[in-house]
Amino acid sequence: MSDVGEIATYPSLKGRTVVVTGGASGIGESIVRHFAAQGSKVGFIDLNGEAGRALATDLSSTDAHFAEADLTDIDALKQAIADIRAALGPITVLVNNAAHDQRHQNEEVTPDYWDERIAVNLKHQFFATQTVMGDMKAAGGGSIINMGSTSWMIGQGGMPCYTTAKSAVQGLTRSLARDLGPDNIRVNSIAPGWIMTERQMELWLTPESEKELMARQCLKRKLDPSDMARVVLFFASEEAGACTAQTYIADGGWV
Repeated sequence: MSDVGEIATYPSLKGRTVVVTGGASGIGESIVRHFAAQGSKVGFIDLNGEAGRALATDLSSTDAHFAEADLTDIDALKQAIADIRAALGPITVLVNNAAHDQRHQNEEVTPDYWDERIAVNLKHQFFATQTVMGDMKAAGGGSIINMGSTSWMIGQGGMPCYTTAKSAVQGLTRSLARDLGPDNIRVNSIAPGWIMTERQMELWLTPESEKELMARQCLKRKLDPSDMARVVLFFASEEAGACTAQTYIADGGWV
């Protein structure tokens, strides 16, 4: 079901080819739907083939293309982006959304697990950027949006590999913005707070945690994926043409 209600229209997004990683469910699905509603050509990549194909079918009346891939396999990631480019044209918006906040204890982390968590939550952001920046340079510019997290900002425990990777998103964003700025490519990151995806509500939301959420947020409502998608649309559009090297915190006022 679509979560796209009455939203602002950004003429600069119409007809542009967008790639969203981790786009089959959760925040990523909402981002895909919101770009489709803008008239963008949306390619999205996900490991979950069933969910990805279902979303593509739901969006069959729009220019949407699903590519199934494990983003920790960089060759597979590059091939998925190539498939989207062949289907929809040169890419001028990239949303590095894919991540996984699996909980883990310090005592249980092995070197292999550490590397795998960095691959899931950080590494692919750089290589996806590397794969599309040629398109953006040829087009005279583009927008890259890296999804971070406020988890490390609030000192959340119980998942050190995840919070380390997400803190690094801010450094990656600022470095890429400096290097790509001369080609009119903007690079920003968005740090969501606790967003009520189906997974979060299934695994982590309890009466006690909801009480803490309402106590800590300035806004006394739960945030949902569409709250993040709307922020992404702004930074992708030319309305944010002067914005780069920034991290925007979208957490209802917790941090």
